Amino acid sequence: MKFSLALPREALSIPVIRRVLGDALRGLGVAEDCVGDIVVAASEACTNAVLHARATGDFHVAGRVDDDICRLQITDGGRGPRKVPPPAPEEGDLAESGRGIRIMRALVDDLSIDSAPEQGTVVQMRKRLTWRDEALIRRLDRSLMHSAG
Repeated sequence: MKFSLALPREALSIPVIRRVLGDALRGLGVAEDCVGDIVVAASEACTNAVLHARATGDFHVAGRVDDDICRLQITDGGRGPRKVPPPAPEEGDLAESGRGIRIMRALVDDLSIDSAPEQGTVVQMRKRLTWRDEALIRRLDRSLMHSAG
């Protein structure tokens, strides 16, 4: 499965991507806890694109499910990163800045974030999928039928 969406850079786009991505993964038979991890991580990346991109127009979300891996790419096309001051020592883990990135890292297997002036930020994430029991059975049945000739 592959999909690609161009969404307006506004807060109302976040529930749209959550719904589209969640429904697609559930339709494939991905386990609910895995769907939740992917949807939350994607929401964090999209929220960053909406809030911090310093650009006008759309941001883009592309996804692909191959075998047991979900790959997502969120591209904002903005002017690149702003200098953000580090949190004050007394804020520590309670600091707002960077919390979304820590959440994404905790929920997916691989995360990369690349920013360049005038090219914006590209967030790529990868997560190994787990399947609902009934989806796994269907996949095994197809595999057994195919190998039986």
